[in-house]
Amino acid sequence: MSNRESYPPAYRCVFNDGDSPATAEAEPVLIQDKDIDIPVIDLERLDKKILREVCMEWGIFRLENHGVPLALTSQVQEISKSLLNLPYENKRKLFDAVNSQITYFYGTPALNQSGDALPTRAANVNVVEGFYVPISSLSKLPASSTSDDDAQQSKLSSFRVLMEEYGRHAARIAKSLFEAIAQTLNLELSDDIRSAYLSESTGLLRVYRYPRISREAAGEALGMEAHRDSSVISILKEDESGGLEIMKGEEWFGIKPVANTFIVNLGDIMQAISDDEYISVKHRVKTKMNMTTERHSMGYFVLPERDFVIKSSKYKPFTYAEFEAQVKADIQSVGSKIGLPRFNPNSPLFL
Repeated sequence: MSNRESYPPAYRCVFNDGDSPATAEAEPVLIQDKDIDIPVIDLERLDKKILREVCMEWGIFRLENHGVPLALTSQVQEISKSLLNLPYENKRKLFDAVNSQITYFYGTPALNQSGDALPTRAANVNVVEGFYVPISSLSKLPASSTSDDDAQQSKLSSFRVLMEEYGRHAARIAKSLFEAIAQTLNLELSDDIRSAYLSESTGLLRVYRYPRISREAAGEALGMEAHRDSSVISILKEDESGGLEIMKGEEWFGIKPVANTFIVNLGDIMQAISDDEYISVKHRVKTKMNMTTERHSMGYFVLPERDFVIKSSKYKPFTYAEFEAQVKADIQSVGSKIGLPRFNPNSPLFL
């Protein structure tokens, strides 16, 4: 099977799998992006003074000594690639059969609570596909089968087991970082409030795949459009392909991958909690025609309980459910997320 067949039909006109003689003979146009070194935080030797400075000035950092076994991340990446490489129709049928506990999506990172793509008026093309994995639902997937006819279901069951283990590690990291960040803000949180911000029932994993782009499509399509996460904290594991960019000042900068590290960024909810002391960083994934491989990544998103009221001196009180509903409404009406300005009484975008 050509790798092209594993992608949705809408992507096959921009996809470059190296089969075209013209593509093979042409010299690639190298895109010289500006790269930037983001700060590094050592989870084993967490310096809260440095952490505070990073959260204020950057809103993003590289995490090392995180304690996640390299063998586990390798296995997760391998099985994720294997599932994403299934023919497009097979993927659709396989994940429909899971009763939407895990869903397959493509074309947009804007998903509803069930993991389905939101209708949008956006003109930007997002050349991305992946799996939406609500952690609390993983145990409900079917058990592994030993039948050769059920090889895909067996692979899906193995995927569940690995993702559950990975999710436990990601939740551990998120808890350690959140507690440290709360201390840098001098927040005194009860156990109930801490749990509400780090709800295991709303924790999400997303697995992403981005194709290599043909010469004709280069410059026209983004892997993922510019946005700020709606999370408390986001934890990203990426492969060696690159493509992640952040906005620093008024410029875009690329972040080079570093083996066995994670990228951690603060989301809108953390910015609200901090009364705007800390930054929800704007970022995107840029597709490049000179990429030699597909880009694969996996994000763990820490979300608060849906009915928990988030209070801030900069914003009117809101629940995460209200925030999510407003994001959905804006994407459907204007084509993009607006986010926190909708809840800021001093913003012209306040509702």
